Amino acid sequence: MVSKQSKGDWDTRGTKKINKLFGLGLCALGLSVLAQSASADVLKDIVKRGELRVAVQTQGPPVSFVDKNGERTGFAIEVVKMMAKDMSVELKLLDYDWKGLIPAVNSGKADFLAADMTPNAKRTLVLSFTEPYLYSDVVLYSKKKQPFTKWQDACKKGVSIGVVQGSSNVGLLKKLCPDSTIKEFAGGGPAVAQAVAADRADAGINDIASAAGYMVEYSDFKILDGAPKRWPLSFATRPDEHHLLRWMDNYFMLIRNDGRLEKLADYWMRGPVWKKDH
Repeated sequence: MVSKQSKGDWDTRGTKKINKLFGLGLCALGLSVLAQSASADVLKDIVKRGELRVAVQTQGPPVSFVDKNGERTGFAIEVVKMMAKDMSVELKLLDYDWKGLIPAVNSGKADFLAADMTPNAKRTLVLSFTEPYLYSDVVLYSKKKQPFTKWQDACKKGVSIGVVQGSSNVGLLKKLCPDSTIKEFAGGGPAVAQAVAADRADAGINDIASAAGYMVEYSDFKILDGAPKRWPLSFATRPDEHHLLRWMDNYFMLIRNDGRLEKLADYWMRGPVWKKDH
């Protein structure tokens, strides 16, 4: 049986021990926070190395593609060219198919990805996205011979719809067109358009800017009436790169205010003008 005196002594010693452990825990936590704050800041690394490394889609006009002159261009490409110039660093573009963009960023091969990517719930588990730089309508298109007028006409049993593999439009089609046969194609939007042209898919789905370009390339194509979705588009980096993410948000704000972003959007994302030039 513990006496009052010995019990009091134990309480005092126990309290001191707990306080000591608690203090050590706070100290460790503080050191951890300091270590994290002192860890590499990729934005500082970009300036120090003099090179900005950006993951871009191999073929995804009008956002990123190689044109008829063999030049890499597109909306996202021209934006990151401006970024690199304003940062006074060189630009290194790293080509990946759509499914390779996120792994390229998370592996550290690229500082961030520049694409027409939607920050959906699944992607935001592994990436941090900028505020949307643009919103884009999604449309369906087909050959003129198809008996479709509005996009809902393609959402029927027996109709196949082509979509970029791994894109947000896959989930959209599963939700809105559950009776259609959904066909995923690697190789970006052009691969889907080629499938529609070759009758391997009855219709295709993409953003309005890409679809407008296909109307120039394929004279027997038509865009179906209506837009089933309007996606926000963003660039993305690793979750711990808070400085870079904040910098990109600020940069979009600046070029939106000085008119450069709208000028690029008008040319690349709001009509087929770019198609004639590239």
